[in-house]
Amino acid sequence: MRKTIKVLSLLISIVVIGTHYVFAGEVSPIDTGSTSWMLISTALVLLMIPGLAMFYGGLVRTKNVIGTMMHTYVSLAIIGVLWVICGYSLTFGKNIMGGIIGWNSDYFFLKGIDDMITDGIPEYVIAMFQGKFAIITPALISGALAERVYFKGYTMFIALWFLFIYCPLCHWVWATDGWLHNIGALGVIDLAGGMVIHVSAGTSALVVAIYLGVRKGYPNTVVNPNNLVMTIMGAGLLWVGWFGFNAGSTLQSGLETARALTMTQISAASGALTWLFIEAVVFRKATSLGFVSGILAGLVVITPAAGVVQPVGAIILGSLSSIACYYALQLKAKFKYDDSLDCFGIHGVGSGLGVILLSFFIRDSWMKEAAAASSTGIWTVWNQLAVQLVGIIATILLAAIGTLIICIVVEKTLGFRIDVEKEVEGLDKSLHGEHGYGLIRAD
Repeated sequence: MRKTIKVLSLLISIVVIGTHYVFAGEVSPIDTGSTSWMLISTALVLLMIPGLAMFYGGLVRTKNVIGTMMHTYVSLAIIGVLWVICGYSLTFGKNIMGGIIGWNSDYFFLKGIDDMITDGIPEYVIAMFQGKFAIITPALISGALAERVYFKGYTMFIALWFLFIYCPLCHWVWATDGWLHNIGALGVIDLAGGMVIHVSAGTSALVVAIYLGVRKGYPNTVVNPNNLVMTIMGAGLLWVGWFGFNAGSTLQSGLETARALTMTQISAASGALTWLFIEAVVFRKATSLGFVSGILAGLVVITPAAGVVQPVGAIILGSLSSIACYYALQLKAKFKYDDSLDCFGIHGVGSGLGVILLSFFIRDSWMKEAAAASSTGIWTVWNQLAVQLVGIIATILLAAIGTLIICIVVEKTLGFRIDVEKEVEGLDKSLHGEHGYGLIRAD
């Protein structure tokens, strides 16, 4: 009897285990390695928010440090909520309005992705990873309007900018049916947001800076950073976070991830070193602000290209970006616009350069894949360059025109440019009732 029971128990176990594996095959299994890396990448990109806040906060005057850092941090709340409510749907939903924007009502409040698994990764993780990109992009623009806007006007600005510029642009480039995603053989190349994030933010920053006008006393009054130590620490956090930014955008944990991470490191180092050489020639000294500017120049230029270039290309791009960004910063004095913290000069120029020049450094395996996918069986550097140019022109036009309209709307409703008395008093005291450094008197 006991032997019979044992045999029956064994048969039942075999049936149960077999049934489990049969039905498990019907559901996409979770790739724990890729999922773990994407969770880490999401956290790394989130780390860039305090990094950016510290970077920007250290560069302004003492009386504006809290207000400037709040411009970065508030994006976590505003865009963080909007992304869940509708941003994810507008970005990754199916084409509507002729492909201008996406739409999927099941994605509103993320209600339709509870059980979704994409390429072995829970869709929640992908949604949160992409959400961090959406958060940091409008925060970058705050560097161009530092020290001279109402907080309420700024919050309205970034909300409208996210809905009417970021979401459509992100859909064009990263949604599977986006028109820039499908242009040419394999679409426009923009791994982690050279166009979607940095060119769009840089272009908008220039428009905002010109629209608002200069700060009181600029350029005759020298604006000294209140805390370069904080800026340097912020740059370090940005460099670390950028590994999640670029390598996480491969949406896997494998060869492509390793390539993107490596190119990110190489380009950042190359950019920093080149800026030091420039300052050695021009000033006969090395500055910390120049060094961290070089880091950012190297990081932004490799953002679109990290998935397709090789180490030599990463070194060249990082170096060229530092040279271009250094001279772009001189344009402020020539044309007298007040891009306070150089969002256009670094992010717009550096990443724009990467979007275009990556065409000349694409690895052979990618080019062969593009040739196989093309109708002619031939795909050259010049074919891809044309695609990249179409992408960057579309990005600039959308960002420039859309930003100008949003600036006008904000100014006519809540008010955008702060009045002179509050500007002189400083954002911290006049708008937030606080001081960044305790009892230290605001300058």
